[in-house]
Amino acid sequence: DTSDPRPCTGAHCPGSRSSRPPRQFNPNAQGKAASHHHAHSGSPSSSVQILRGTRVRLPEVLPAGCTDADCAALFRQFQASNDTRECRGIECRLPLRIRPKARAKSCAGEGCLSGSEESQLPPVHLSDRAAQFLGDFPELGYPSSELGSAPLGVQLTCDIKPENEVPSEDALILHLQLAKGQEKLVEALRAQQAIIRDLQQKLADQQEALLSQQREILEQQRRMYEQMDVVKAQYGLLSDTVKQVSFQGLQGELQSYFESHLAGLQSQARSHLQKSYAVHKMDIDSKVMDVVGEAHFPQPLLGCPSPCGSEEYCDFQRDPPQCQKCTMCPPGFFLISQCSPTADRMCQQDRDECLELPNVCGERVKCLNTPGGFRCLGVSEREAVMGLCGHDYFYNQELQECQACSDCDGEPITVPCTAVSDAVCGQLSESRLSGSWVAKVAVPPARTASANIFPGLQLNIRGKDSSDLLSNEAGQVTFLQHGLVWMDHNFAIKHSCRNFLQVGMRLNTSQEEEGQDISGVRIEQPDGKYFQGVSVSSGVEVEPNHTFTLLLKSPNQHCNQSKDLHVYDVAAPSLSLLWLSHDTGAVAMTAQMSVLAHYQTSYRPTFRLSSVSDPYMITLTHDNRGVRFTESGVVKFVLQQALYSMGHTCIREGFSLIAYTNRNGTGQEAMQAFKTGVNYRDTSITLSGAVNVNSGDTLGFEIMSPSQCNLRYFGDNTGISMLSLIWIPSAVSSALTATVSRTGLPFGAVRNKPLLFQQISPDTPQVHLARSGEPNARKNFIFHEKGTANIALNLKLIHSCNIVKLTLQRPADQGRQAGPVAQQVSGSMPEGSEWASIGLRASFPVQNGTALYVTLDCIRGRVNQITHEGGTNISILWVAV
Repeated sequence: DTSDPRPCTGAHCPGSRSSRPPRQFNPNAQGKAASHHHAHSGSPSSSVQILRGTRVRLPEVLPAGCTDADCAALFRQFQASNDTRECRGIECRLPLRIRPKARAKSCAGEGCLSGSEESQLPPVHLSDRAAQFLGDFPELGYPSSELGSAPLGVQLTCDIKPENEVPSEDALILHLQLAKGQEKLVEALRAQQAIIRDLQQKLADQQEALLSQQREILEQQRRMYEQMDVVKAQYGLLSDTVKQVSFQGLQGELQSYFESHLAGLQSQARSHLQKSYAVHKMDIDSKVMDVVGEAHFPQPLLGCPSPCGSEEYCDFQRDPPQCQKCTMCPPGFFLISQCSPTADRMCQQDRDECLELPNVCGERVKCLNTPGGFRCLGVSEREAVMGLCGHDYFYNQELQECQACSDCDGEPITVPCTAVSDAVCGQLSESRLSGSWVAKVAVPPARTASANIFPGLQLNIRGKDSSDLLSNEAGQVTFLQHGLVWMDHNFAIKHSCRNFLQVGMRLNTSQEEEGQDISGVRIEQPDGKYFQGVSVSSGVEVEPNHTFTLLLKSPNQHCNQSKDLHVYDVAAPSLSLLWLSHDTGAVAMTAQMSVLAHYQTSYRPTFRLSSVSDPYMITLTHDNRGVRFTESGVVKFVLQQALYSMGHTCIREGFSLIAYTNRNGTGQEAMQAFKTGVNYRDTSITLSGAVNVNSGDTLGFEIMSPSQCNLRYFGDNTGISMLSLIWIPSAVSSALTATVSRTGLPFGAVRNKPLLFQQISPDTPQVHLARSGEPNARKNFIFHEKGTANIALNLKLIHSCNIVKLTLQRPADQGRQAGPVAQQVSGSMPEGSEWASIGLRASFPVQNGTALYVTLDCIRGRVNQITHEGGTNISILWVAV
């Protein structure tokens, strides 16, 4: 304070802090500091004790360097300002030196300072007090001299005045609020703990309930196992009882009884039937059959309506009685009694060879009983082939177990049982490799006058001849044999629908599924009403109970079945099937084309493999544009591509589909088909034929279109863009290709004129084209060996006919009448088109000496030209029967 006239000479003066001498070690001062420390910490060993609610003045301690009277008086005045007073609340816990100063009170007596004197007191610096406090405690490790006369290197210069003090009442309120907050926090924690305990209790209850349910389930399983043991025991007792019964004597009595009473009434017989007993075990299962016991019939028993066959018996359990086939006892089961006209054959349960023959597998090999045989665990196939199975048993390589040989049940044994093969019973029938079947196809009558074919109409397949390969019911075909089937359908229709039609084939592998579309050809919407002829083909692998149907589809509802459709009724069967046995070694493959593509001039389709019966024999090339064959043989193929064309050039020049064979890097055209173009229409182009391939050869395709003709190619799962083929080994097949002759072709008004051909491929031992000097030279195709044949014919021509008929004819030979084998019909040429096309496909049986030829018929018009290349060809496939 500048108003004080007294000079400052002590250590606390502002100018003397930096020059204050360091504190020396003084035992007395150290003892005082120690006693001060004990008093401050409240240690009971201190000489000065601070009791709650009382004040005790400490001995006066002058700061170091303060020796004169003025300094002592100034320090006493400062100490008086920090003197103790009655403390309140938490103030009592603070050290005396830092407790808040008592507020000024009114002073009326002697010794009170005036206001001017009080205001002239020098300011008290907190740093001095802190320095004194820390200096008195050297054990804290921070002497004031080392920190520049400020403990911890911090110098506080704020004055301690009443305005800067925190009242003790506010501190108490803060303390109370803190205590209440802690209490609320404790209560919240306790509530959360209570909730957690409740959740833990609920979880424990649920776990207990789950454990109880598991115990109940285990108890139920135990009871079920006990019941199963009881059933097994009862079954064993029943089996022992059955073995003790003399079934042969019982059958004799029953047979004599039936013979004496076989003319009575059936209704009264069932009412008096009292006992029935017989055992029939098939495939380990027991079947209890009703057998007549002791009963008295007032009238004889009625029998089956007609006499049963040799391997049939009259089943009286049916109402009315019916003839049923006798049961065949499988190998490894005992025959109890033979089949009779009134009773089925009875077989005893499976023999347990492991019990009957303890050492059948040897002493160190475990024997496992199987239905109809047994298995020696751990025995190799080589040991089994050496005769380990024993007499009357053979080693089944598929099941890898010993099976009982068939006893043929009285039939002649064609091939005896060996160590690795079963016996063959009955007469050895010649294995059939191929077969054919034909039928006519018609559109079913419309149910109503406004009926349309959207989304699809099933065509009626009507076959005449019955076959052991398939059955024909309800307009569909059901296959009865395993094998590969090639199907051809010639279809001619005239329609006025507002969009294209699609005729296709569908194969159903099961009754639950909808079926898979395996082939489809689109018939474009015509600008005028004329017939359009198309051929649909496909090759697939079939199994028994697979069904085959033909469908006619429309993409919209604007196609009336009765008004817009007119199907041409051809003279020959329009559907033909070629069946191939798996014994031929044939392989079938199907592939889909790209989903969407847009090309001009030329297009080589890429394939995506859908199915192949033997991936080793048939694979796709590295670019997926061709098919590679591992071995030599004959390939029967069909490619069908749906497209949408735009441009008048498309109509004028049309499209060509070419098949190439590539051998050792050299490509060669195999055959070609032509299709009349359309403008802003949907249509399809298709090519089918048979070619010879060698090992490593590839088969590829290309579609050629004129310039300034935009095409869009489609592909989906309805078979409209697909490749289907069957590869047949050369040992059982052959193929021949030819084209029309350059000379001698019919032209002008042509009515049922034969076509002359020129052979392209070499001769085969099975079929050839009649040569010069032979009867019907260049006309007849003559077969020299019995088998099944398939023909695919494509013809490109210019005509003005209203209707063109292409017919495959068979002359009269070997007792057969002459007649058409297959026929296709087409209408007038589209306006603006330079060329037209027509083709047919068919399968049929042939004999040694069978001859075939092709005729062309033009109704109301002329045939102007038939090209001998670039769209005209014929391919013949022959397969051994």
